[in-house]
Amino acid sequence: MKIFIRSAAAITAQKTFGNVPFLNELIEYDDVRLSAIEPDYKDYIDPKLARRMSRMVKMGVASALQCLRQGNTEMPGAIITGTALGCQEDTVTFLTRIIEMQEEMLPPTAFIQSTHNTVAAQIALSLKCHSYNNTFVHKGISFESALLDATLLLKEGDANDILVGGTEEMTDTAFKILSRLGLYKRRPLSNADLYKTETTGTIGGEGAVFFLFSDRPSADNLAELVATKVFYKPQTSEDILLNINSFLADNLISTEDIDLIITGKNGDMKNDAVYNDSLSALFSDTSQANYKHLTGDYQVSVSFALWLAANIIKRGEVPALVADGAIKRTSPKKILIYNHYQNNYHSLMLVSAC
Repeated sequence: MKIFIRSAAAITAQKTFGNVPFLNELIEYDDVRLSAIEPDYKDYIDPKLARRMSRMVKMGVASALQCLRQGNTEMPGAIITGTALGCQEDTVTFLTRIIEMQEEMLPPTAFIQSTHNTVAAQIALSLKCHSYNNTFVHKGISFESALLDATLLLKEGDANDILVGGTEEMTDTAFKILSRLGLYKRRPLSNADLYKTETTGTIGGEGAVFFLFSDRPSADNLAELVATKVFYKPQTSEDILLNINSFLADNLISTEDIDLIITGKNGDMKNDAVYNDSLSALFSDTSQANYKHLTGDYQVSVSFALWLAANIIKRGEVPALVADGAIKRTSPKKILIYNHYQNNYHSLMLVSAC
Protein backbone atom coordinates (compact mmCIF):
# COMPACT_ATOMS: atom_id res chain seq x y z
CA MET A 1 0.00 0.00 0.00
CA LYS A 2 1.23 3.49 -0.87
CA ILE A 3 0.87 6.38 1.56
CA PHE A 4 0.38 9.82 0.04
CA ILE A 5 0.81 13.32 1.42
CA ARG A 6 -2.44 14.93 0.39
CA SER A 7 -1.67 18.40 1.72
CA ALA A 8 0.63 20.20 4.15
CA ALA A 9 0.61 23.48 6.09
CA ALA A 10 3.41 25.07 8.10
CA ILE A 11 3.73 27.98 10.50
CA THR A 12 7.42 28.73 10.94
CA ALA A 13 9.88 31.59 11.27
CA GLN A 14 9.64 32.04 7.47
CA LYS A 15 6.76 32.93 5.17
CA THR A 16 5.44 29.41 4.69
CA PHE A 17 1.78 29.66 5.69
CA GLY A 18 -1.07 30.15 3.28
CA ASN A 19 -0.89 31.22 -0.34
CA VAL A 20 2.68 32.55 -0.43
CA PRO A 21 5.63 32.03 -2.83
CA PHE A 22 7.73 28.95 -2.16
CA LEU A 23 10.69 30.11 -0.05
CA ASN A 24 11.82 32.83 -2.42
CA GLU A 25 12.77 35.25 0.36
CA LEU A 26 14.82 34.69 3.51
CA ILE A 27 13.44 36.30 6.65
CA GLU A 28 16.68 37.18 8.39
CA TYR A 29 17.14 37.26 12.15
CA ASP A 30 20.16 38.59 14.00
CA ASP A 31 19.58 36.46 17.08
CA VAL A 32 20.04 32.99 18.54
CA ARG A 33 16.31 32.40 18.69
CA LEU A 34 13.74 32.46 15.88
CA SER A 35 10.04 33.13 16.49
CA ALA A 36 7.24 31.83 14.30
CA ILE A 37 5.41 34.26 12.00
CA GLU A 38 1.82 33.91 13.17
CA PRO A 39 -1.14 34.34 10.81
CA ASP A 40 -4.40 36.20 11.40
CA TYR A 41 -6.13 33.63 13.58
CA LYS A 42 -9.65 35.00 13.14
CA ASP A 43 -9.71 33.31 9.73
CA TYR A 44 -9.44 29.94 11.49
CA ILE A 45 -10.51 30.29 15.11
CA ASP A 46 -13.46 32.03 16.77
CA PRO A 47 -11.92 35.11 18.49
CA LYS A 48 -13.79 34.27 21.71
CA LEU A 49 -12.11 30.86 21.78
CA ALA A 50 -8.74 32.18 20.65
CA ARG A 51 -8.50 34.43 23.72
CA ARG A 52 -8.27 31.33 25.90
CA MET A 53 -5.65 29.62 23.76
CA SER A 54 -1.89 29.89 24.10
CA ARG A 55 0.29 30.71 21.09
CA MET A 56 1.16 27.05 20.58
CA VAL A 57 -2.45 25.93 20.59
CA LYS A 58 -3.45 28.65 18.14
CA MET A 59 -0.57 27.81 15.82
CA GLY A 60 -1.42 24.11 15.92
CA VAL A 61 -5.14 24.59 15.32
CA ALA A 62 -4.64 27.11 12.50
CA SER A 63 -2.07 24.99 10.65
CA ALA A 64 -4.23 21.87 11.03
CA LEU A 65 -7.35 23.60 9.68
CA GLN A 66 -5.37 25.11 6.80
CA CYS A 67 -4.02 21.66 5.98
CA LEU A 68 -7.56 20.26 5.84
CA ARG A 69 -8.68 23.13 3.60
CA GLN A 70 -5.86 22.52 1.18
CA GLY A 71 -6.73 18.82 1.13
CA ASN A 72 -10.44 19.54 0.53
CA THR A 73 -11.28 17.48 3.60
CA GLU A 74 -13.81 18.49 6.25
CA MET A 75 -13.27 15.71 8.78
CA PRO A 76 -10.09 13.65 9.33
CA GLY A 77 -10.27 9.98 10.17
CA ALA A 78 -7.67 10.44 12.92
CA ILE A 79 -5.62 13.19 14.55
CA ILE A 80 -2.05 12.44 15.64
CA THR A 81 0.50 14.94 16.92
CA GLY A 82 4.08 14.81 18.12
CA THR A 83 5.67 17.19 20.62
CA ALA A 84 8.59 16.91 23.01
CA LEU A 85 7.82 19.68 25.51
CA GLY A 86 4.14 20.37 24.96
CA CYS A 87 2.51 23.71 25.71
CA GLN A 88 5.32 25.35 27.63
CA GLU A 89 3.69 28.74 28.04
CA ASP A 90 0.79 27.27 30.03
CA THR A 91 3.13 24.95 31.93
CA VAL A 92 5.25 27.89 33.10
CA THR A 93 2.12 29.87 33.99
CA PHE A 94 0.76 27.04 36.10
CA LEU A 95 4.04 26.41 37.92
CA THR A 96 4.47 30.14 38.57
CA ARG A 97 1.00 30.38 40.09
CA ILE A 98 1.73 27.44 42.35
CA ILE A 99 4.56 29.45 43.88
CA GLU A 100 2.79 32.81 43.90
CA MET A 101 -0.42 31.46 45.43
CA GLN A 102 1.36 29.06 47.80
CA GLU A 103 -0.44 26.07 46.30
CA GLU A 104 -3.88 27.38 47.28
CA MET A 105 -6.90 28.30 45.14
CA LEU A 106 -5.16 27.63 41.85
CA PRO A 107 -7.13 28.45 38.67
CA PRO A 108 -7.30 25.22 36.63
CA THR A 109 -7.17 26.67 33.10
CA ALA A 110 -3.38 26.82 32.77
CA PHE A 111 -3.03 23.25 34.04
CA ILE A 112 -5.70 21.91 31.69
CA GLN A 113 -4.03 23.57 28.70
CA SER A 114 -0.48 22.66 29.69
CA THR A 115 -0.78 18.97 28.86
CA HIS A 116 1.05 17.66 25.81
CA ASN A 117 -2.12 16.55 24.04
CA THR A 118 -3.79 19.98 24.23
CA VAL A 119 -3.17 20.80 20.55
CA ALA A 120 -4.64 17.52 19.27
CA ALA A 121 -7.58 17.89 21.66
CA GLN A 122 -8.33 21.47 20.60
CA ILE A 123 -8.25 20.46 16.93
CA ALA A 124 -10.76 17.70 17.65
CA LEU A 125 -12.99 20.09 19.62
CA SER A 126 -12.88 22.63 16.78
CA LEU A 127 -13.90 20.00 14.24
CA LYS A 128 -16.18 17.98 16.56
CA CYS A 129 -14.07 15.00 15.58
CA HIS A 130 -14.66 11.90 17.72
CA SER A 131 -12.22 9.65 15.89
CA TYR A 132 -8.81 8.31 16.95
CA ASN A 133 -6.77 11.00 18.72
CA ASN A 134 -3.22 10.47 19.96
CA THR A 135 -0.14 12.48 20.92
CA PHE A 136 3.42 11.16 21.02
CA VAL A 137 5.91 12.62 23.49
CA HIS A 138 9.11 10.82 22.45
CA LYS A 139 11.68 13.59 22.78
CA GLY A 140 13.67 13.94 19.54
CA ILE A 141 11.54 11.47 17.57
CA SER A 142 8.09 12.63 18.66
CA PHE A 143 7.01 13.60 15.13
CA GLU A 144 8.48 10.45 13.60
CA SER A 145 6.53 8.36 16.12
CA ALA A 146 3.34 10.11 15.03
CA LEU A 147 4.20 9.31 11.40
CA LEU A 148 4.75 5.64 12.19
CA ASP A 149 1.42 5.48 14.02
CA ALA A 150 -0.36 7.04 11.05
CA THR A 151 1.34 4.58 8.72
CA LEU A 152 0.10 1.64 10.77
CA LEU A 153 -3.45 3.00 10.87
CA LEU A 154 -3.51 3.39 7.10
CA LYS A 155 -2.01 -0.02 6.39
CA GLU A 156 -4.38 -1.74 8.80
CA GLY A 157 -7.35 0.05 7.25
CA ASP A 158 -8.43 1.58 10.55
CA ALA A 159 -8.57 5.16 9.26
CA ASN A 160 -8.03 7.35 6.23
CA ASP A 161 -7.43 11.06 5.75
CA ILE A 162 -5.18 11.13 8.81
CA LEU A 163 -4.08 14.50 10.16
CA VAL A 164 -0.50 14.36 11.50
CA GLY A 165 1.42 17.26 12.97
CA GLY A 166 4.50 18.34 14.84
CA THR A 167 4.27 21.29 17.24
CA GLU A 168 6.79 22.99 19.50
CA GLU A 169 7.12 26.46 21.02
CA MET A 170 10.04 28.38 22.46
CA THR A 171 9.30 30.34 25.63
CA ASP A 172 11.63 32.67 27.49
CA THR A 173 11.95 30.18 30.36
CA ALA A 174 12.75 27.24 28.11
CA PHE A 175 15.24 29.29 26.15
CA LYS A 176 17.09 30.31 29.31
CA ILE A 177 17.27 26.74 30.58
CA LEU A 178 18.42 25.26 27.28
CA SER A 179 20.96 28.06 26.88
CA ARG A 180 22.48 27.12 30.22
CA LEU A 181 22.81 23.57 28.93
CA GLY A 182 24.90 24.86 26.02
CA LEU A 183 22.44 24.14 23.21
CA TYR A 184 22.57 27.60 21.64
CA LYS A 185 25.19 30.01 20.35
CA ARG A 186 26.71 32.37 22.88
CA ARG A 187 26.44 35.42 20.66
CA PRO A 188 23.77 36.63 18.24
CA LEU A 189 24.33 35.93 14.56
CA SER A 190 22.40 36.10 11.35
CA ASN A 191 20.57 32.88 10.53
CA ALA A 192 21.89 33.35 6.97
CA ASP A 193 25.39 32.76 8.36
CA LEU A 194 24.50 29.78 10.55
CA TYR A 195 26.67 27.29 8.63
CA LYS A 196 29.62 29.66 8.24
CA THR A 197 30.64 29.74 11.91
CA GLU A 198 32.60 26.80 13.24
CA THR A 199 31.41 27.08 16.83
CA THR A 200 29.33 25.08 19.26
CA GLY A 201 25.61 25.56 19.73
CA THR A 202 22.79 26.32 17.33
CA ILE A 203 19.80 28.68 17.15
CA GLY A 204 16.46 27.92 18.79
CA GLY A 205 13.19 27.74 16.93
CA GLU A 206 9.53 26.83 17.02
CA GLY A 207 6.73 25.93 14.66
CA ALA A 208 3.62 23.95 13.82
CA VAL A 209 3.50 21.75 10.72
CA PHE A 210 0.58 19.50 9.75
CA PHE A 211 0.03 16.92 7.00
CA LEU A 212 -2.96 15.08 5.64
CA PHE A 213 -2.14 11.47 4.77
CA SER A 214 -4.20 9.17 2.58
CA ASP A 215 -3.87 5.86 0.77
CA ARG A 216 -5.86 7.14 -2.22
CA PRO A 217 -3.91 8.19 -5.32
CA SER A 218 -4.75 11.60 -6.76
CA ALA A 219 -3.23 14.13 -9.09
CA ASP A 220 -3.56 16.66 -6.27
CA ASN A 221 -1.32 14.72 -3.86
CA LEU A 222 1.97 16.40 -3.06
CA ALA A 223 4.17 13.31 -2.77
CA GLU A 224 4.42 9.77 -1.48
CA LEU A 225 5.87 8.97 1.94
CA VAL A 226 7.63 5.72 1.11
CA ALA A 227 9.07 4.85 4.51
CA THR A 228 10.18 6.15 7.91
CA LYS A 229 12.84 4.73 10.20
CA VAL A 230 14.21 5.73 13.61
CA PHE A 231 17.27 4.52 15.48
CA TYR A 232 18.78 5.45 18.83
CA LYS A 233 22.29 6.39 19.93
CA PRO A 234 24.51 4.92 17.19
CA GLN A 235 27.99 4.41 18.59
CA THR A 236 29.99 5.15 15.45
CA SER A 237 29.54 6.54 11.95
CA GLU A 238 29.68 2.93 10.76
CA ASP A 239 26.50 2.24 12.74
CA ILE A 240 24.83 5.15 10.99
CA LEU A 241 25.95 3.88 7.59
CA LEU A 242 24.56 0.43 8.39
CA ASN A 243 21.19 1.93 9.28
CA ILE A 244 21.06 4.05 6.13
CA ASN A 245 22.10 1.13 3.91
CA SER A 246 19.54 -1.20 5.45
CA PHE A 247 16.84 1.47 5.10
CA LEU A 248 17.58 1.88 1.40
CA ALA A 249 17.81 -1.88 0.87
CA ASP A 250 14.48 -2.47 2.60
CA ASN A 251 12.91 -0.05 0.13
CA LEU A 252 14.67 -1.58 -2.89
CA ILE A 253 16.64 1.50 -3.88
CA SER A 254 20.33 2.39 -4.05
CA THR A 255 22.24 5.54 -3.21
CA GLU A 256 22.28 6.47 -6.91
CA ASP A 257 18.47 6.62 -6.89
CA ILE A 258 18.43 9.48 -4.37
CA ASP A 259 18.15 12.86 -6.10
CA LEU A 260 18.43 15.04 -3.01
CA ILE A 261 19.29 14.67 0.68
CA ILE A 262 17.79 17.06 3.22
CA THR A 263 19.91 17.07 6.36
CA GLY A 264 19.35 18.43 9.85
CA LYS A 265 22.57 20.45 9.98
CA ASN A 266 22.19 23.18 12.57
CA GLY A 267 25.50 25.04 12.68
CA ASP A 268 26.87 23.21 15.72
CA MET A 269 30.28 21.68 14.96
CA LYS A 270 29.67 18.36 16.71
CA ASN A 271 26.13 18.07 15.39
CA ASP A 272 27.11 18.71 11.76
CA ALA A 273 30.15 16.42 11.91
CA VAL A 274 27.74 13.48 12.22
CA TYR A 275 26.24 14.31 8.83
CA ASN A 276 29.57 15.07 7.20
CA ASP A 277 31.17 11.82 8.37
CA SER A 278 28.28 9.55 7.44
CA LEU A 279 26.92 11.09 4.25
CA SER A 280 30.24 11.79 2.57
CA ALA A 281 30.95 8.07 2.46
CA LEU A 282 27.66 7.15 0.79
CA PHE A 283 26.43 10.22 -1.06
CA SER A 284 29.52 12.09 -2.23
CA ASP A 285 27.85 12.91 -5.58
CA THR A 286 24.32 13.57 -4.29
CA SER A 287 22.96 17.10 -3.90
CA GLN A 288 22.19 18.26 -0.37
CA ALA A 289 19.90 20.80 1.25
CA ASN A 290 19.60 22.22 4.77
CA TYR A 291 16.68 23.87 6.53
CA LYS A 292 17.42 24.74 10.16
CA HIS A 293 18.75 28.18 9.26
CA LEU A 294 15.15 28.90 8.23
CA THR A 295 13.30 27.47 11.23
CA GLY A 296 15.84 27.15 14.02
CA ASP A 297 16.44 23.85 15.76
CA TYR A 298 13.82 22.18 17.94
CA GLN A 299 12.79 18.60 18.66
CA VAL A 300 10.15 18.23 15.93
CA SER A 301 11.75 20.52 13.33
CA VAL A 302 12.05 17.52 11.01
CA SER A 303 8.34 18.02 10.32
CA PHE A 304 9.37 21.11 8.34
CA ALA A 305 11.89 19.00 6.42
CA LEU A 306 9.03 16.75 5.32
CA TRP A 307 6.97 19.80 4.33
CA LEU A 308 9.97 21.03 2.35
CA ALA A 309 10.53 17.69 0.60
CA ALA A 310 6.87 17.31 -0.37
CA ASN A 311 6.74 20.82 -1.86
CA ILE A 312 10.04 20.39 -3.70
CA ILE A 313 8.72 17.26 -5.38
CA LYS A 314 5.32 18.74 -6.20
CA ARG A 315 6.69 22.03 -7.52
CA GLY A 316 9.70 20.48 -9.26
CA GLU A 317 12.21 22.97 -7.89
CA VAL A 318 14.75 23.28 -5.10
CA PRO A 319 14.73 26.77 -3.53
CA ALA A 320 18.11 28.46 -3.56
CA LEU A 321 17.59 29.28 0.14
CA VAL A 322 18.01 25.64 1.15
CA ALA A 323 20.57 24.40 -1.40
CA ASP A 324 23.90 23.28 0.06
CA GLY A 325 26.10 23.76 -3.00
CA ALA A 326 25.13 23.00 -6.57
CA ILE A 327 21.89 21.11 -7.21
CA LYS A 328 22.56 18.49 -9.88
CA ARG A 329 18.96 17.36 -10.39
CA THR A 330 16.79 20.45 -10.34
CA SER A 331 13.52 18.50 -10.26
CA PRO A 332 14.07 15.74 -7.66
CA LYS A 333 11.84 12.66 -7.68
CA LYS A 334 13.30 10.85 -4.66
CA ILE A 335 14.37 12.71 -1.52
CA LEU A 336 16.02 11.27 1.58
CA ILE A 337 15.60 13.18 4.85
CA TYR A 338 18.20 12.46 7.53
CA ASN A 339 17.93 14.21 10.87
CA HIS A 340 19.23 13.64 14.35
CA TYR A 341 18.65 15.43 17.63
CA GLN A 342 21.64 15.70 19.98
CA ASN A 343 23.12 12.62 18.25
CA ASN A 344 20.73 10.45 20.24
CA TYR A 345 17.55 10.33 18.20
CA HIS A 346 18.14 9.63 14.50
CA SER A 347 15.52 9.36 11.79
CA LEU A 348 15.29 8.65 8.07
CA MET A 349 12.39 9.45 5.73
CA LEU A 350 12.10 8.56 2.08
CA VAL A 351 9.81 10.80 0.01
CA SER A 352 9.02 10.12 -3.63
CA ALA A 353 7.00 11.55 -6.47
CA CYS A 354 3.54 9.99 -6.72
